[in-house]
Amino acid sequence: MQQDIILCDAKKQENCQMIDPLTLDQMHTLIAIVETGSFSAAARRLERVQSAVSQSVQAMEASLGVSLFDRTTKTPKLTEAGAAIVADSREVLAQMRKLSARAEGLRAGVEGELTIAVDALFPMPVLIESLAALRVAFPLLPATLFTEELGGAADTLRSGAARLAIHPILGGPHPDLTTEWLTTIRLCPVVASAHPLARLPGPIDAAELENHIQLVLTGRSSFALGLRGGIVSKQIWRFADLQTRLEFLLAGFGWCRMPSHMVESLLVSGRLKRLDIADEERAELPLHLVYERGRRLGLAGKWLLQDLSRRLRGEAAPFVPTEP
Repeated sequence: MQQDIILCDAKKQENCQMIDPLTLDQMHTLIAIVETGSFSAAARRLERVQSAVSQSVQAMEASLGVSLFDRTTKTPKLTEAGAAIVADSREVLAQMRKLSARAEGLRAGVEGELTIAVDALFPMPVLIESLAALRVAFPLLPATLFTEELGGAADTLRSGAARLAIHPILGGPHPDLTTEWLTTIRLCPVVASAHPLARLPGPIDAAELENHIQLVLTGRSSFALGLRGGIVSKQIWRFADLQTRLEFLLAGFGWCRMPSHMVESLLVSGRLKRLDIADEERAELPLHLVYERGRRLGLAGKWLLQDLSRRLRGEAAPFVPTEP
């Protein structure tokens, strides 16, 4: 068995050495012949003598050990092997163009990859529009998006899985983090239109709210565990994500405070009703773009920050990236 492995490895090395002399120029030449229809036309396109084009093909055939053209015909005709090599050559050249463009972007300050964790409180339609525009502005940029529930985006950033995060901050910014304010989420007390609370005239006092189930978000993150305010009712049901809580809210299981952008259309349609609560304090959560202090934003990160800020202000005009 060990001998078989050694022989196999030796065979792989022999194959690798066989194709080592292949060059991108040979692939360009091969494709030029196919696209122009002849060796002479390819030579004119490449501004070379025809003998140089022929020698390039012969060298490629010798390296690969296959015939690329049927030479019994008057005009060059690809063999079956030649057609396969042409297809592979096109793919290799496309990858090389992509590699060159990636290197150019890196020299200009574009990140090698953009990884971002976003709290579910953030208005997702705005994020979708901005990321769609990001793909147009930076088509070669690999991007990974983590959508996280209450406090999860901060934990994903701390774990190193994401370089950027959008999330609310409790107790001020962390000394090891840089924060850029993006928007403030208004929390609106709501209930299903068929719920008993919806029929009560306002303002509703805390004593009345205590008798009805309150739907509360929870989680295992440090942010979620640090939330203790806002609970009024004697009986609470806890949910790990906003969407599930919204479904129970619409089903009439209780009341809660929801991000205003998530319930605006439901209030207009009459499926939900805003509660008029006595002595209600304005409930808001500021959302920030957060990244490690000392780590500069790359060109794509700067672009995303400014584009999101513009869209959140109602300015949909695309942001043009500039050199760092």
